[in-house]
Amino acid sequence: MRIGIPNDYLGEGLDEDVQAAVLKAAEELAGRGAVVERFDLSLVEYAIPAYYTIAAAEASSNLERFDGIKYGYRTGNDAGLHSMYRKSRAEGFGEEVKRRIMLGSFVLSSGYYDAYYLKALRVKALIKKAFDEAFAKYDVILGPVAPTTAPKLGESLADPLKMYLEDIYTIAVNLAGLPGISLPCGKDRKGLPIGLQLIGDCFQEKKLIRAAYTYEKSRGPFGPAVGAEHGSAADERAQADAGSFRASGEGQISQCGMFRHGGKSGRPESEQSTDRTDRTGGIPS
Repeated sequence: MRIGIPNDYLGEGLDEDVQAAVLKAAEELAGRGAVVERFDLSLVEYAIPAYYTIAAAEASSNLERFDGIKYGYRTGNDAGLHSMYRKSRAEGFGEEVKRRIMLGSFVLSSGYYDAYYLKALRVKALIKKAFDEAFAKYDVILGPVAPTTAPKLGESLADPLKMYLEDIYTIAVNLAGLPGISLPCGKDRKGLPIGLQLIGDCFQEKKLIRAAYTYEKSRGPFGPAVGAEHGSAADERAQADAGSFRASGEGQISQCGMFRHGGKSGRPESEQSTDRTDRTGGIPS
């Protein structure tokens, strides 16, 4: 199996602990027989503006129906039809929803439709083409899920632009309509989990699941924080014995923007998802 790591995913803004954990995961897969290489994936920098232009336009269009009459919340303090419309939408929508409605209405308005929305659709097509070229060389693309670990609850809402940038590594997958799986690959110095994502070509989910399962076997039980001492001798023995690994569906499989949480059984999701997974310890060619 050939695995590619985009140089664009390891550039400026990526936390040191996240980068170290992702590269370590790549080394573990290489130790299991995979060929791991780094390459340039063009147009990734345009993924966020293209995605949020398209997403805001769709949100603006889809949320028009929530007027307080046919759908959605209706204010109890209405003084006329137009006042009821305004108050229902003002009270019923949160700040982020209002922000996307305003942005979407702008990019769909006369005079700006071609300049923003249509251009974003063209960028979307170019991003898909760039992934197609990458999958002509590689079976799976590996990278981080986010540039940093999770922020404190509510902290990201204070800076919407920073919140949008947290999606920089996952947005392109949704634009291109590709399957991907995310799973933990370590912890930072604060003890917060770090996410690893594997991206596959269309209808090649089997390769993703095999690669994810092989990594889980190699990784063993979810480990300690970066730079911290290992736990007890029993924990170390468990890491050495892949057969003792127990999980509860840590991964998330995404395809075309839809997410499914892992199952709740005693095996990792990648093991539950296929009965033909290679169990020799190596990655199938």
